[in-house]
Amino acid sequence: MGQLPPGVIWFWPGWCRISHIVTRATVTYNAPTRNCPTADNVMVNVDLSLTFRIGPDPEAAANFIYKLGAHRFDELIAAETEEAIRGLVYSVTHDKVNDLREEFAVGMLSTLNSKVVVYGVQIMNVKITDVTLPPDLQDRLERTTAFKTKMSEQEKSHENRVRVLEDEATRSVETIKKGNARKLQEIEAERLRYEIERREMEESARGKARVEEIRAMTDADVALKKSLGNETTEKVMSRQDAE
Repeated sequence: MGQLPPGVIWFWPGWCRISHIVTRATVTYNAPTRNCPTADNVMVNVDLSLTFRIGPDPEAAANFIYKLGAHRFDELIAAETEEAIRGLVYSVTHDKVNDLREEFAVGMLSTLNSKVVVYGVQIMNVKITDVTLPPDLQDRLERTTAFKTKMSEQEKSHENRVRVLEDEATRSVETIKKGNARKLQEIEAERLRYEIERREMEESARGKARVEEIRAMTDADVALKKSLGNETTEKVMSRQDAE
């Protein structure tokens, strides 16, 4: 009869029966894989979680029931996820396993959907929930990660300190440059003031020299005229005495 609506459904048991009930809700599936060797031959355990649903229409549900079934679906998903996880883990060393979670989830989602969509199953999400290393390597990796984190923090702190010192040095240099420029302006202004005063003193000295020169020339001319007058007077007096 396919998909039935909600409510009470009446039927004759002799002619009709319920063969399968398929939920339309999303189902979570856990696929743990144990003892996966890495590229450097370290055994790790990986836990994978995926969500799927059957449908969305009655035809897809019929494909799931009659072409695959729950038991074979479990076997298919278990085999596909284990193969993919082992291939992923074997491609990297043990210290890089945790870095491939996002990349693996995207690739695994498309791979699983391509294989189960014909059976009426839709894979909604794939996520690696946990990666477990051997205890000694796990502790060593945690210490290494903590050390790298501390080194990164120290490098950032050092870079910030260097940047602060560079900024302080730049401000100091700018302050010195501005101070030197101000001093140069003051020295130039003082030089111009001295130059003006020197010119004024030279002009004053030249003026005084011209005054003294004119005065001397005037005194000489007066003395000359007085001498000439005395000479004329003496000549006249001498001529009178002679007569």
